[in-house]
Amino acid sequence: MDFTFTEEQQAAVEAAKAVFSGVAPDGVPSPALTPGAVAEEFDRPLWARLAGVDLLSLVLSPEYGGAGLDPIALCLVLRESAKVLARVPLLETSAVAMAVERYGSAELSEEILPRVGRGELVLTVGANGRTGHDPAELAVAARRDADRGDGWVLDGVQSGVPWAQSADRIAIPAHTDDGHAVVALIPRDRDGLALAEQISTSGERFAEVSLDSVQIGSRELIDAEGAWEWLRQLLATGTCALALGLGEAVLSMTSEYTGKREQFGFPVATFQAVAVQAADRYVDLRAMEATLWQAAWRLGPARGSAGVGGPLPVSGDVAVAKIWASEGVRRVVQTAQHLHGGFGADTDYPLHRYHAWAKQLELSLGPAAAHEEALGDLLAAHPLG
Repeated sequence: MDFTFTEEQQAAVEAAKAVFSGVAPDGVPSPALTPGAVAEEFDRPLWARLAGVDLLSLVLSPEYGGAGLDPIALCLVLRESAKVLARVPLLETSAVAMAVERYGSAELSEEILPRVGRGELVLTVGANGRTGHDPAELAVAARRDADRGDGWVLDGVQSGVPWAQSADRIAIPAHTDDGHAVVALIPRDRDGLALAEQISTSGERFAEVSLDSVQIGSRELIDAEGAWEWLRQLLATGTCALALGLGEAVLSMTSEYTGKREQFGFPVATFQAVAVQAADRYVDLRAMEATLWQAAWRLGPARGSAGVGGPLPVSGDVAVAKIWASEGVRRVVQTAQHLHGGFGADTDYPLHRYHAWAKQLELSLGPAAAHEEALGDLLAAHPLG
């Protein structure tokens, strides 16, 4: 595979680096260390700067004011955002916007996508989209509105929705009476929608979204075949990109620290035990990177089916990326804490924040064993030979 990025993708990376270069690593203390610590709002000024350099419209078609780039470009920008723990709903907003354009109605796209690109509209989605569930297990039920005829009624509870209190619209996966998976795009102030406070491991503000006979119009429901599955895979792949960027930043911090910290008159980085551990984590990051780009490439136009870009459906490549990201980011931060010694636990030093974010990403991705089981089922259904 040719891993060379296009000029447009490279330009997106440079723009992202310029915006994120002035961002200090997240300053909200870990709730595990400081009970009650929580970020009440995402970084609105940073959000405005992202809109100003067209990074919020990056993956939208030109007809909606965007650059028309693919999931690889989005993952490249997410990777840079994670290096500084940027507290913005970039993954959720971009992923939902891409799903709307790809699977939603023309009316819905025209209504929200230009505003998303300008930073005027913030979108989020149920956190279980990152790990994924069988459509039959989706917690929210969608049924036809018998009174109106052309609408839908939603009932149920969706837990762990990031930044729901700040979003303008919340994308909720749901199931119909026949078990079909759909995605409802609901305004936050819609009657019957209620939010209960939840706090993540990283201090990110989550919400439990309760839906009590919430009415939506037909155009607010995306019921195209494969829409939820594609959005779920994109969210998972984007989370892998966040894990990669965070891991790269942590390994860089570790390299800098061990290069300066001396014992017995020598930098500890020159000790064999330290060098071997750092080298192992570098290998983890390279594996995370290779599997990420494979998954992101497969999510692009016309590459999702088996036989196009690989012998397995795209879910197989995403499963491999999740296995490496979930395990890899945990190993990277644990090794960093070990090599930093007591200094790594100092709350005045940013490493503890990266550790909290890494744990949240690991939990979001789900256990590697579950993805290995899913991959095994795919291999049984699609023999490689």
